Amino acid sequence: MHGTLTVIDKGPVRIHSYNAPQDGLGVTTQLIETPSRIIAVDAQFVLAYADEVVAYAKSLGKPLDRLIISHAHPDHYQGAARFGVAVHALPETTAEIVAVGAKTDLPTGAPIPLADMTPTVQITPGTEVIDGIPFVFEKVTGGEIHTTLVIKLPEQGVLVAQDVVYNRTHLWLLDKDFDGWQANIDRFAAQTEYDTILPGHGEPTTPAIWAEITDYVNAGRELLGDDGDAYKKAITERYPTYQGAALIDVANAYMFGPKS
Repeated sequence: MHGTLTVIDKGPVRIHSYNAPQDGLGVTTQLIETPSRIIAVDAQFVLAYADEVVAYAKSLGKPLDRLIISHAHPDHYQGAARFGVAVHALPETTAEIVAVGAKTDLPTGAPIPLADMTPTVQITPGTEVIDGIPFVFEKVTGGEIHTTLVIKLPEQGVLVAQDVVYNRTHLWLLDKDFDGWQANIDRFAAQTEYDTILPGHGEPTTPAIWAEITDYVNAGRELLGDDGDAYKKAITERYPTYQGAALIDVANAYMFGPKS
């Protein structure tokens, strides 16, 4: 397996957290195993890593019930068709995926048609009981992207935060919405009943992550000026053990234009 797998036992629920290698932008797919099925959250950027997740899911011996897309950044939805199940998302997320259109699998150059990535089932915020397990769906705005989905498993103390949280990975700060990042951090840090936090980049973590991300957001607010190269140098020197430098490069290209 090229990615890193973390398994967390939560009684009737088992979490299988797949973190892609860095050439897959360190994206994390969550496989939530309930008593009789598997719920997948986010689909990977590189199609080969989506295939790896699906192969592992099949090895668990339970049917894959659905794929949930947390938000409309391509690193979380390009591999959707590989899962072979209905794709669920908030309506805002579906609309943005459609607006972006077809994509390309960067390692292979293979086209990814829009139909392969478009969610077909609308998620309505609220509680849905799946296989006897309450799933709470919450729409979150601001921070990394204007609309994202957070999933709570209150009986298991699990917060599927996805890109509200990165673990030891450089943040995507394209929108420069530092206040939005901090508001979401504060919102979920106050919910102390959740002891297992599942990020969209990096391995599962604990509530200690809220203080770490606050520190990083403050650093981004301080260091992100009008020179992308200077910012990358400063932020990587401040956080030398963090992964995801490629995320900085991509965001810089959008903010400051490609390097000459």
